[in-house]
Amino acid sequence: MGRPIIQYPQDMIAMQELIWSIKPDLVIETGIAHGGSLIFSASMLAQLDMCDAIQTGISFNPKESRRKVLGIDIDIRAHNRAAIEAHPMASRIQMIQGSSIAPEIIDQVKKLAAGHSRILVCLDSNHTHEHVLAELEAYAPLCSVGSYCVVFDTIIEDLPDNMYPDRPWGPGNNPKTAVHEYLKSHPEFEIDQSIHNKLLITVAPDGYLKRKMK
Repeated sequence: MGRPIIQYPQDMIAMQELIWSIKPDLVIETGIAHGGSLIFSASMLAQLDMCDAIQTGISFNPKESRRKVLGIDIDIRAHNRAAIEAHPMASRIQMIQGSSIAPEIIDQVKKLAAGHSRILVCLDSNHTHEHVLAELEAYAPLCSVGSYCVVFDTIIEDLPDNMYPDRPWGPGNNPKTAVHEYLKSHPEFEIDQSIHNKLLITVAPDGYLKRKMK
């Protein structure tokens, strides 16, 4: 839909299937980059609204939809922000600039989430163990029962040591290690291996976390 998206195709299909089955009224994404993922999620929410309108026969104004996408990034580049805000899906998207683990940003997100009942969370920003674990502690609890917290780039744990020489993450310090640490004390979530088994190739092995209870 006109913006670059830094996701693997199989994972994009997995997200489409999750959004269709969960039917969230809020998708929270950490990490914005060029905005392709925000627009992708917004387009899926637009399809949900369209299907609702067809099934009920009640017309609606897309700009007044309760279904929204919230993106958080420590640095939203001006040209990316301008392109996202000029996109036809812009009315469904809200962006917050700041560290996703800063207390004031977390508070802001929680206040925005309070008005929604079905929430899906996607974590894809800084990939260090410490950062992802802090994101999980902050945002995974916002997931509604039956929904998911998707942690991207857990595959870093399974890649060679020298894969990211200019980054602070690598084997032993990455989203997958954070996921396993988080799950030790949060039995309300479980890894949905059926998604990985169906995709076969994914950047998020062990990263599709389903909330099974409160």
